[in-house]
Amino acid sequence: MKIRYFDHAATTPVRPEVIRAMVPFFENEFGNPSSLYTIGRSSRRAIDDSRDKIAKAINCNRKEIYFTSCGSESDNLIIKGIMLANKQRGKHMITSKIEHPAVLNSCKWLEKNGFDVTYLNVDNTGKISMKELKESIKDDTILISIMYANNEIGTIQQIGEIGKIANENKIIFHTDAVQAVGNVEIDVKAQNIDALSMSGHKIYAPKGVGAAYIKSGIKFEKLIEGGHQEQGQRAGTENVASIVGMGRAINLISNEFNEYNKHLRILRDFYISEIEKKIDIAKLNGDRFDRLPGNANFSFKGIDAEQLLLNLDSYGICTSAGSACTAGSAEPSHVLLSIGLKEEYIQGALRVSFGRNNTIEDVKFLIDKIKLFIEKYKE
Repeated sequence: MKIRYFDHAATTPVRPEVIRAMVPFFENEFGNPSSLYTIGRSSRRAIDDSRDKIAKAINCNRKEIYFTSCGSESDNLIIKGIMLANKQRGKHMITSKIEHPAVLNSCKWLEKNGFDVTYLNVDNTGKISMKELKESIKDDTILISIMYANNEIGTIQQIGEIGKIANENKIIFHTDAVQAVGNVEIDVKAQNIDALSMSGHKIYAPKGVGAAYIKSGIKFEKLIEGGHQEQGQRAGTENVASIVGMGRAINLISNEFNEYNKHLRILRDFYISEIEKKIDIAKLNGDRFDRLPGNANFSFKGIDAEQLLLNLDSYGICTSAGSACTAGSAEPSHVLLSIGLKEEYIQGALRVSFGRNNTIEDVKFLIDKIKLFIEKYKE
């Protein structure tokens, strides 16, 4: 049976070019990058090369990139690290109610340790209010952390405007850009972004590698004690092969950015148009225009999305009834609750996220199977 994969927001397949770039660092170039002999220096150069590629992709200095194990670790390092290092200045931060669990749970940890967190509301498209953001700023606000694009509904925030507000108030601005990198043009200098999280496995690199951008001059405490790796800020022998893979992946996706994004938008717009045309109980979740190029989240009123997902799986179709980080939870999606969806819509939410190998024929097959299931379900 042919597998048709439509869950790229959960993870992406590793590109062949990325695998080829990684292989030498499992074989002859296996040296520890902290070692002084030739194969150790070779690993160090490879890490520095990937750091350069990632820095170029978001327009920052290579010394502002710190490699981590994933986007979640990057979120933890930035949020906890910055708040802990700057607690003499203040103990307040601002975030939103629809953040990734890595951000929300880091905020809960801060609250348990004496910090104050404001959680901004979002409108029915998933956007925060600039007015509420400004009104939430206090004299001791240290950090604003707002995700670039939502992992469930795909809504893109007004990152440049948020960055401007933070900059004018001398507040550090962090954005979880795990879903945005590769899908949205990012310029941390132009957008006044002071810290940013990213993950390799969302951009056709391996799982288990991520990166944190933290602007020079911003103090943050390390969370992992040990050796001197990552400028002394993140201990542990580097995952050289995966770091090489992430550098190669971001270089490829940056070079193909316009073509790649055009392809995703064509698939997304076709899917949205056909679903709205053929299924009268469908409701699009998230902002219709300010959304990730490959994301389409629909609620099918009165339908059990998990049953739909399992039915699609029987045809070799991979989709998601929620984010991969909340799948299996008995709790309804905090994102869909925050945008004001009623339970009959929340239970019927299906996220589809397209990738570079999907075709229009694949999307037509997906639409037909969704339509067939819903017709039978209603009967």
